[in-house]
Amino acid sequence: ATEPWPENAALYQQLKEEQILLSDNASSLAVQAFLQMCNLPIRVICRANAEYMSPSGKVPFIHVGNQVVSELGPIVQFVKAKGHSLSDGLDEVQKAEMKAYMELVNNMLLTAELYLQWCDDVTVEEITHPRYGSPYPWPLNRILSYQKQWEVRRKMKAIGWAGKTLEQVLEDVDQCCHALSQRLGTQPYFFNKQPTELDALVFGHLFTILTTQLITDELSEKVKNYSNLTAFCRRIEQQYFEGHEKDCSTVAARSSKRSLLR
Repeated sequence: ATEPWPENAALYQQLKEEQILLSDNASSLAVQAFLQMCNLPIRVICRANAEYMSPSGKVPFIHVGNQVVSELGPIVQFVKAKGHSLSDGLDEVQKAEMKAYMELVNNMLLTAELYLQWCDDVTVEEITHPRYGSPYPWPLNRILSYQKQWEVRRKMKAIGWAGKTLEQVLEDVDQCCHALSQRLGTQPYFFNKQPTELDALVFGHLFTILTTQLITDELSEKVKNYSNLTAFCRRIEQQYFEGHEKDCSTVAARSSKRSLLR
């Protein structure tokens, strides 16, 4: 805990332009935003096998000193143990509220992203399978894609999402955005003037939804209905990412259809 943050700290994710999917891109961007908000430098490294390098099998993961930690929640705890926290100024009630909204984002937005990627047949065939399997030769590319699809669909069945229609999933996204919009109101961040890990998580998912080219714009349109949420994404992009781009983490060079600032 007393060791300083090393200059060679690295975050690992899949290949940016041709491989990474919406949900993993959102999760990676959330961690990058959190570390930027903590003023902790991180170098983003793209590897085709990042998912298999991760101790939890999920991206992103960070390599700091001799420690490897994956996913936002454990990374927040790891960073806190090193003396950096965004939520120390919150009281217990606010901390409980923050955790509840983070659960909402993970249960609704992240699950909707996974559903769209692996359960919407058109998206699966036109985007998910080609991107997910892109680093690998045939037939391994198809085998790995179908294996992942089976895993996600099994999870969807377990949580009761397998029988949902795309319209129902989009309605869930709208309800989540409505709740976030109500909580944010006219504040710059969810808990007034200082960002917390909730702000990083919400930014990661909403920004990625807004800037990722999908089969249709139905998902991004749900977010665009809430002007304070899109303004929130612009604000964080400008404050924490403009002029900070390095390696394949470049926000301006992401696989997207447009920048929010244009």
